[in-house]
Amino acid sequence: MRIKNLSLAITLILVTVLSASLLITPSLAADHPLKGQKIDMAILGIGGWLPSRLGVDMSPMFAEYAKKNFGYDVSFSFAEAPFSALFQKAASTLATRSQEYNIIISDSQWLGAFASPGWIVNISRLIEQHPELDIEWYDPVVWQTYMEYPEGSNTFWGLPEEGDTIALFVRTDLFQNPDERKAFKDKNGMELPQTFEDFENLSMTDFEKIAEFFTRPDDGLWGTAMQYSKEYDFMTMYLYPFMFSTGGDIWDPKTRKVYGILNSDINAEAMVWNKRMLKYQPPGAVNYGIAEEIDAFTQDKVATAFQWAAVGLAMLTDKNRDRVMVVPPPGFKQKDGSLKRLYSIGGQPWVINAFNDEAHMTVAIDFLKWWYLPETQLEFAKRGGNPCVKAVLESPGFEDIQPWFRAYKYMLRTDRSRDFWHEPKYSEMLAAQQEAFTAFATGQISDPKLGLEWAACEQQKILYESGRSEIKPPKSCRGVRLK
Repeated sequence: MRIKNLSLAITLILVTVLSASLLITPSLAADHPLKGQKIDMAILGIGGWLPSRLGVDMSPMFAEYAKKNFGYDVSFSFAEAPFSALFQKAASTLATRSQEYNIIISDSQWLGAFASPGWIVNISRLIEQHPELDIEWYDPVVWQTYMEYPEGSNTFWGLPEEGDTIALFVRTDLFQNPDERKAFKDKNGMELPQTFEDFENLSMTDFEKIAEFFTRPDDGLWGTAMQYSKEYDFMTMYLYPFMFSTGGDIWDPKTRKVYGILNSDINAEAMVWNKRMLKYQPPGAVNYGIAEEIDAFTQDKVATAFQWAAVGLAMLTDKNRDRVMVVPPPGFKQKDGSLKRLYSIGGQPWVINAFNDEAHMTVAIDFLKWWYLPETQLEFAKRGGNPCVKAVLESPGFEDIQPWFRAYKYMLRTDRSRDFWHEPKYSEMLAAQQEAFTAFATGQISDPKLGLEWAACEQQKILYESGRSEIKPPKSCRGVRLK
């Protein structure tokens, strides 16, 4: 039976997690090398992104903890940049061996680019020195996404700051309305899903019927919203589920072969399906990113929205909070009748500047040890953050702390969420496929195979010319143009 009393839920979490093995014993203040000193720390993170801000907003808690347990004073400042500009802001200062930013909230795709030149701390080595950071995560997808580079190496360069998965936000005032339920059943011969379990068993084929049913332009209502923007990785992250869940793939991480994998018939079919869903979305949806989708949902323009769990606080307002449920996104029916849902994973890791002096390095490590204390992670969750620590996620009542936690936890598994390449050349590779994917979605090109062919050629060329792959793009690539 799920716990409905939030206070009781939180109490149970505290009782459970405080007894877990994650709890660390801090060094005595008398033993700490920084006792009596004042240290100023700087964190670089994503502008306008609540999970980034939470690490700084909660830093006074760490300052109090450090003063009590270690005997030093610490303050934090927060530098911001838009997501699209954050990598360059971080890279430009790290390249000069500066410690302007002591800790950086990275993207998972940047791990390779930061690690290869030696700009960030090897977390695997750090864990050897500080076993308190050898944390039991909820699922292998956590360390595969936020920590590991290269893929499959079991070498870690980051620690999860914020976990994030795609969820489906649903308006219950529509789905539970008796008239809507009857009309939908009369038209489609099936019931509108009502419970979390109903959505677990919902296929994308049946979801498309739902999206079509609620698409009523004359009433200013559309069935759903996704993200198709060319900016950063929006289009990529929302197209990948259609590819991954129907049997498509994007590359071989061992050989870094792209051509012949990305440009497949399966992926072309996925692109067609993804584009078809635009019929059920508001005008201009082809330019939607996170912010535009929040606006569409909170303004009641759409019946459902595929959205990141990390923006749950923005999706659930005082106006709509009591009439929204958050559930798993639809699965894709396989040949054997089973459902497969393999969606993109979001979220960000902490990375530590390798050029920190001894004092700032010490504080950075102390801070991360504190960050993963169960009581810290619980406070993070109460403020709207998504923890990844197994002891916290499996505590009684966790799913009741935030409306999206059950769906977030459900999707935080290797068989339901997947990251993409952590390559040093990620930015060039991403730019290429964003160009190709949006060209098809916007109608710039009519053939999805052409888009995939061009993207595969460009990415293989990038990897080969940078020495990241021994596989040359085929000669046929010379004549491929994105027109």
